[in-house]
Amino acid sequence: MSDLDHRQLGADLFNATWELLDRDDRTAEDDDAMLARAYASLHHWSQVPQVRAANLGRGHWLVSRVHAVLGLPDAAAHHAARYVSIARSGDVDDWDLAAAFEASARAAAVAGDHEAADRFEVLAREALASVTDADDRAVVESDLATLPHR
Repeated sequence: MSDLDHRQLGADLFNATWELLDRDDRTAEDDDAMLARAYASLHHWSQVPQVRAANLGRGHWLVSRVHAVLGLPDAAAHHAARYVSIARSGDVDDWDLAAAFEASARAAAVAGDHEAADRFEVLAREALASVTDADDRAVVESDLATLPHR
C-alpha cells in the first residue's frame, strides 16, 4: 500500500468515524464500527513515513472521543494523554494542545472525576489563549461546551 493510500484511508476513516459520532440513533453494531474506524484511521496515519505529529495526535484525539462517547473512560484517558504528549513535543498547530486538554477533560468527566475534568478544562482554556485563528479557537470552545460534567 502506498503512502498516499495510507493518507487517504486515514482521512476517509476519520471522516467516516465522525459520520457515526454525529448520529444519535447508533446501534451496538454502529458503535463497534465507529471504534474500529477510529483505530483504523490512527493506524493508517501511523503508516505514513514522516507523518506530522499533529496527524497522529488528532488520531489519538478521535479514538479518545469515541471511547468517551462509549463510556470507556480508561481508554479515553489513555489516548487523550498520548495526544497531550504529542502536542507538547511535536509538529503541531497552535490549537492542538488545547484540543488535547479538552480530550483529557472529557475522559475525566466520563470517569466521574469532575475535579480533574475542571483542571483539564482550565488548561485547555489557557492553551486557547495562544490560538491565533478564531475558527480553530471556536472548534475547541464548542467541544469544551459539551463536556459531560458541565
